[in-house]
Amino acid sequence: MALIPNDPFRQLSIIRKDIDRLFSAFPWDLEGEARQLGNIRVDVHETDHAIIASCDIPGIEKKEDVHIDIENNRLTVSGSINRTHETQDEHMHRRERYSGRFHRTISLPAPVNEEGVKASYKNGVLEITMPKQAQTTKKKIDVDFH
Repeated sequence: MALIPNDPFRQLSIIRKDIDRLFSAFPWDLEGEARQLGNIRVDVHETDHAIIASCDIPGIEKKEDVHIDIENNRLTVSGSINRTHETQDEHMHRRERYSGRFHRTISLPAPVNEEGVKASYKNGVLEITMPKQAQTTKKKIDVDFH
């Protein structure tokens, strides 16, 4: 019978990811208030040298309206959408387009180098390219015996 070491923190990490996934799809926050933008849709994929996040945020008019933070291997995208060219409320028949603040935080699959992060916004999609941190290579040290 093989002995496998128990790692309780691995199980906690799996549970946390499940809870994050559950609450990211839930339309209300814990205080019972409506989440402002619901969910910003985010796709994250990885290449050999970078992690790329693509966020659907239509309606951003200037770069000051979006903020990107990376801390403790977590990416946070927040900001506001201001619709300035709207019609009067008394003439509005249907209002489905969002206006207001948004916020989304996701865990990254690998450590990234914050210094080389680049972001671009085109056609309502914010693309964030984060270079991976250089992995330290193991070096075998020879021991001199005398």
